[in-house]
Amino acid sequence: MKYWLIKSEPFKWSWDMQVKKGVEHWDGVRNYQASNNMKAMSIGDLCFFYHSNEGKEIVGIVEVAREYYPDHTDESGRFGMVDVKAVAPMPKPVTLADIKATPALSEMALVRQSRLSVCPVEKKEWELICKMGGYIKNRF
Repeated sequence: MKYWLIKSEPFKWSWDMQVKKGVEHWDGVRNYQASNNMKAMSIGDLCFFYHSNEGKEIVGIVEVAREYYPDHTDESGRFGMVDVKAVAPMPKPVTLADIKATPALSEMALVRQSRLSVCPVEKKEWELICKMGGYIKNRF
């Protein structure tokens, strides 16, 4: 299993919208590195759901429900998307400030490549952030 972080501006697609929908495609990614990260996702991989710009915090966890396929919003046909399924809210949202203040997370892709909308998360980072957010589940 691999771990990821996906970002969305809450006014466009929020955690509450994801929960209400259940399973939804993650479309609109137009950065090649982020797209390549989505290509590397497998069904069952877990992702932190991060509210960007407004909030700047991890608010939930989703699971990859469908692997990379063509993005219907991309007229060029170059980019794809994955489907994600809501798993659980983060009991205590973990803010970007909290992450940056934690030395063990200083090399996290979210910190090093702050503009990347889909980025990998190392297992030790995943476990630490879950602990910070009060999320306890034997899925990892």
